Amino acid sequence: MGIFSKPRLRTHDRRDDMPEGLWIKCPDCDAMIHTLELKQNHYVCNHCGHHFLMDARDRITLLADADSFEETEVGLISGNPLNFQGYAEKTSILREKTGLDDAVITGRLSINDQPTMIAVMDFKFFAGSMGSVVGEKITRAVETAIKEKRGVIIVSASSGARMQEGMLSLMQMAKTCGALARLSEAKLPYISLLTHPTTGGVTASFATIGDINLAEPKCMIGFAGPRVVKETTHQNLPPGFQTAEFMLEHGLIDAIVPRHQLRERLGNLLAYMMPKP
Repeated sequence: MGIFSKPRLRTHDRRDDMPEGLWIKCPDCDAMIHTLELKQNHYVCNHCGHHFLMDARDRITLLADADSFEETEVGLISGNPLNFQGYAEKTSILREKTGLDDAVITGRLSINDQPTMIAVMDFKFFAGSMGSVVGEKITRAVETAIKEKRGVIIVSASSGARMQEGMLSLMQMAKTCGALARLSEAKLPYISLLTHPTTGGVTASFATIGDINLAEPKCMIGFAGPRVVKETTHQNLPPGFQTAEFMLEHGLIDAIVPRHQLRERLGNLLAYMMPKP
């Protein structure tokens, strides 16, 4: 070991006198992981490989070439078209708490020098639900990609359509898919990355219509929850139902890619799929 090498952080059980927030317990293997070590490892447990939820900005840092990200459509915020009680106050609190305008960040970047538009959903804003702003920002990102001849990557993490916006949230399913159809007509690639969890109207729209659909290991992918599906079908669900591994076996996704390999895999796919000058 070099004299300037940093020793690994120990992962012993947390002492009673430890400050709160320094350690987190892995839900899969029960290992105690220091939050700094978890962040340095891109929020993947170094004991069992469990993939924790990842913020949108951290994921952009993971994927983008250095200093290549340029955020677009900043400042778009949700209205309250249905006068849903408490909705405006809730979104205002979430904007202040998370530093996000809504549940998605969009922008230009390059991945291995491939020009790309990206939209990354963030589960900590209203459980990543899709309202009018999410649909509009994704649609504008796709339209920019068509104009500037870029590929599109959408990273999904969502509970589905946002019920506080009613039918307007459901309309975003058709709007985003329509924009992606125009992207396909322009012969530009769309790669969808499904992360934990991807459910509801997001699963039923743009998340599963990529030219290539990728997923992180063991992430939940589905439309309705397991209990709702069981009560509706009156059947016992198969083992591993609604996991990425189950969806890969049944053809909904094309590959499962661990987080540490995502940047290289996306760069290689874009290099192959982008139209040649």
